[in-house]
Amino acid sequence: MSKRIVEVFTAGCPLCDETVKRVRELACSNCDVQVWDLRTGCVTDECREKAAQYGIHRVPAVVVNGQLAECCQNQSPVSREQLIAAGLGQG
Repeated sequence: MSKRIVEVFTAGCPLCDETVKRVRELACSNCDVQVWDLRTGCVTDECREKAAQYGIHRVPAVVVNGQLAECCQNQSPVSREQLIAAGLGQG
């Protein structure tokens, strides 16, 4: 079984930190969590390119297997239930 790719896009804000914490708490051994800080960027600018590709305009945002989680499409805070519905923690 391949790993579930979970990408968290942040900008160093308190809500972003809470979302990263919640994702890491829910992630199972089948989840590969990658945190992208759009504030500082990344060496290749891959993080900002990915954010544009996924249609992310606000952070925090969570992408699971290439799909922007429903919880992040309306830009409301990410709940535990929404992350589970997106596939986190399901070994």
